[in-house]
Amino acid sequence: MTGHRATAGRTTVSTIGTSASRRGPSWRLVWLVPAAIALLLGLDAGLLLLGVPAPLTTDRLPDVHGMLLVLAFVGTLIALERATALGRWWGFIAPALLGLGGILLVASPVPLLVAKVAVIAGAAAFTLLYIPLWRRQFDAPLLAQLLGAALGLCGAIIWLAQDGMGRVVPWLIGFLVLTIAAERVELARITMGPRAGGMLLAHAWAVTGSLVVGMVLPDAGAILLGISLLSLCGWLVRHDIARRTIRSTGATRYMAACILAGYVWLAVAGIVLSFGDPSANQPAYDAVAHAIFLGYTFSMIMAHATTILPAVLHVTLPYRAAFWVPVSLLQLALIVRIWIGDGLGYPVGWQIGGALNVAALLLFALTAVTSAILGPPKAKEPKASASTKQATAPQPPRDRSKATALSPDHLDHPERPEGTQ
Repeated sequence: MTGHRATAGRTTVSTIGTSASRRGPSWRLVWLVPAAIALLLGLDAGLLLLGVPAPLTTDRLPDVHGMLLVLAFVGTLIALERATALGRWWGFIAPALLGLGGILLVASPVPLLVAKVAVIAGAAAFTLLYIPLWRRQFDAPLLAQLLGAALGLCGAIIWLAQDGMGRVVPWLIGFLVLTIAAERVELARITMGPRAGGMLLAHAWAVTGSLVVGMVLPDAGAILLGISLLSLCGWLVRHDIARRTIRSTGATRYMAACILAGYVWLAVAGIVLSFGDPSANQPAYDAVAHAIFLGYTFSMIMAHATTILPAVLHVTLPYRAAFWVPVSLLQLALIVRIWIGDGLGYPVGWQIGGALNVAALLLFALTAVTSAILGPPKAKEPKASASTKQATAPQPPRDRSKATALSPDHLDHPERPEGTQ
């Protein structure tokens, strides 16, 4: 093992606090620069697709909107985490290539074909990154992530010969759904039981099979994909510890709320897909894409940002109640976009919801950066009550001759709190 203790190749959350506090920011922050650029430009492209004013306007931006957010941003983040778990310098080639591919996608002088090839190279390096992790520890969730990365690579290759994203989106859905689901199983394997890995792999192969069928029979493939996603979602909701920790408080409740919200949007996408291929139906296509890429994916990113990013970047990112604002705004925006815009057919709902989606993601990024700069909140010193003051005040010497009511056994063994053993 390298400097990180790993469970299926993952940096454990137990090392987060010490790693972030004892060291300064990691050089891995450099990898976030192209990822951040991809995020900002992807959101700008989203505004252009909505037909609302955007800071930048280029002919290429709307065409690369999906790839900027899925592979250039989310893919870079996941590849960076996997490379950190691997602990070898060559592992960081994957996030570097994905980040470079994202930059080339928006660099107008560079032919789009060259940019697509760069994205494929990054996706291929990302997939190969899992092989040494698999050799290190044979693990079902890790195998599911390897399969998910391969689906992302297939999507990038299919995009090479496509002008649109209709045939590419299902493969990107497989990539994100399997990767995130596998990470949830890694983090909650104790509560999910010993058969969790096998169940996850069964769903992973079902998703993969549906994508293969969809290449020949789009409607049948979409229906099978929808059923597979609904089954996976139901299994995750049933066994995920978030169902219980939602009753907690503070950061624990915040994470649980984000995770459960992500499952809701996964179910929404599964239901829409169950009616057939959405690529020919713009509202259905928009609902599926954004339920997965925004509702499911970004809800999960928001849930784990305060635990995963510190371990990778050595930057303390403490939870604050302010994180609830962008998360709540994201859910509201998706309801407006998918229900009012796509479902009821009101274009204004589609535009308002989409614009609010952009605002929610930008607000979350701003909240995270601000929280990291401010550092951990200062603990409030509890006010001393009268009884506490009396207990801490100097006491006169005790006359043990008057302590006959207390037996020697009681003095030697103070009463234990009720319920302990």
